[in-house]
Amino acid sequence: MRLDPRTKLYMILIVSAVVMMSATTPFLWAVRILMTLIPVILLVIEKKYTSALGFTFLYVAALVLTFAFLSENSASFFKSFVTGYSGIVVQFMPCIITAWYVVRTTKIDEFMSAMQKMHLPDGITISLAVVMRFFPTIAEEYSAISDAMKMRGISLGGGNAVKMIEYRMIPLLFSCVNIGDELSAAAITRGLGGKVKRTSVEELKLRFVDWLLIAAFTSVLVIFVLYKYIL
Repeated sequence: MRLDPRTKLYMILIVSAVVMMSATTPFLWAVRILMTLIPVILLVIEKKYTSALGFTFLYVAALVLTFAFLSENSASFFKSFVTGYSGIVVQFMPCIITAWYVVRTTKIDEFMSAMQKMHLPDGITISLAVVMRFFPTIAEEYSAISDAMKMRGISLGGGNAVKMIEYRMIPLLFSCVNIGDELSAAAITRGLGGKVKRTSVEELKLRFVDWLLIAAFTSVLVIFVLYKYIL
């Protein structure tokens, strides 16, 4: 299912606004959970089964731990730590899932075309485009470094934390610097930031499914605000 990048950015905006407001009633918790399920379903539609399953398991586990320990009166350090950590995961996981979906399913040329249609400054557009390509590239680079370490018989630094930093983190840091320079050079090569108006072969148009998701997320925000601050 091909969504317009503007719809995806709107999803991130609404989810970010909702997670900044705490859920204080079972109804608001239900609304937030249903909102979180939408990007998970979209990941399944895009055949990102591993990501969808991982996010779902982590979110459900955090929910169970949060409500299980909140219902008890014990004030032990362990339960307080688990409750706090689980609460943070529950609070921000919807944003993480939505952002992951957007980054993994949006092509850079589509994103650039959408930013141009929104008439955003080139500085913001180029920065966001580089960031969108930076983190997936870093993940691929870390996977390649891990494979190289396994080929050399090095597993988690041989149980030594110092070797772990030396053999994995230092190459990754140097790769980050090189990747940033390469992405910046690629952006300049493609004419980003030039004085001439950039053209694109991507024909972006808000379709029915885009308007449907926009209406759904707008409804979530309106319902959340009404039930929390007005009703």
